Amino acid sequence: MLKKYKAFSLLFLILLVFHFIAVFFSVSILHISINICFLLILMVFFVTKTKLHGRFHKRLFTGLLFALAGSLLLLFTGRFLTLSFICNLLGYVFYTRAFYLDFRSAQELDKNNARIAIAFCTLFGMGLYVFLRPYLGIMKIPVMIYVFISCMMLMMAVFRNLRVNRESFILIFAGALLLLLSDSLLVINKFVATFPFAGVLITTIYMTAQYLIIIGGVERKLLNK
Repeated sequence: MLKKYKAFSLLFLILLVFHFIAVFFSVSILHISINICFLLILMVFFVTKTKLHGRFHKRLFTGLLFALAGSLLLLFTGRFLTLSFICNLLGYVFYTRAFYLDFRSAQELDKNNARIAIAFCTLFGMGLYVFLRPYLGIMKIPVMIYVFISCMMLMMAVFRNLRVNRESFILIFAGALLLLLSDSLLVINKFVATFPFAGVLITTIYMTAQYLIIIGGVERKLLNK
């Protein structure tokens, strides 16, 4: 994918370097601004390559819009933190709905991997929430919903197997898995204990995840109708 989309991938790597610099020097406004620029570039790239043809691409694009709205709200230094949280959550909902379209095209396929995905996401989601619960305070229900939606998104990404081309499946599955990892590290860092270079690690994983999902969306070819 790096070879196929050289200019886009190079731009992504440049933004990643600037992100490292912003976090290293603790310039939060620059950190947020880079994330906003990154999401805007993703949106332009996605529209240019797909023309938003079909419901799948429209839903992925809507998910990006909510991610952008969530990042924009963070510019107001915490005043709209809850709204930002809701926007990110809605972005994941639209990603999940996009992946569901591919699953629905041939629901009878790949039941074994589907069972593994359900078992893994259920155990991981429950385990993460049980671990976090004593530290959450009034955020118990919001975090529970967030974990549930993140796990559902990963499940639906797995359910795309054999229904779309291999490249798209692997890219989107890897992206959804990284988003779940990014969110898990974020809530652990926020509610349980901070760890060194958390900002760099979490945002790098998040940006890479979004990059993979959007490339996977561009490469998508439905195999079963």
